[in-house]
Amino acid sequence: MVAGAGKKLSERDQAELKEAFDLFDREKSGKLNCHELKVLMRALGFQVKKKDVIKMIHDIEPSNEGYIDFPLYSQLMAERYAERDPEEEIMKAFQLFDNDGSGKISLKNMRHVAQELGEDLADEELQAMIEEFDRDQDGEISQEEFLNIMRSA
Repeated sequence: MVAGAGKKLSERDQAELKEAFDLFDREKSGKLNCHELKVLMRALGFQVKKKDVIKMIHDIEPSNEGYIDFPLYSQLMAERYAERDPEEEIMKAFQLFDNDGSGKISLKNMRHVAQELGEDLADEELQAMIEEFDRDQDGEISQEEFLNIMRSA
């Protein structure tokens, strides 16, 4: 576990952060610049601007010259993770699936997300996923059904 100003990350969160850091560290230097960190934080669901990222880095390490290594990144993110609202995060994820704003996740939505992720899944496989969690048997996943899925994960 990594601590950030008294905040602790679960092993799962720590692994997620390490995987994301490594993905954005294209040069494999062990460091990210401010722009890479901003893009990474946005990918993790944090709405930040470059000036916010620069301030965050300098608040933790005033002598920093615009790069952040993994331990500093972990410290920074531990504080951000502690501020997250799990229900809000789940609803953001639901909205990614519900790309047409219908309030439900349909086969069409699942097909779109699978394509975005580069997954080549047959409609039958996607429909089976929907049916597994479709409690009211309407052929789609409602927000409540999605919340139940995510809470049980």
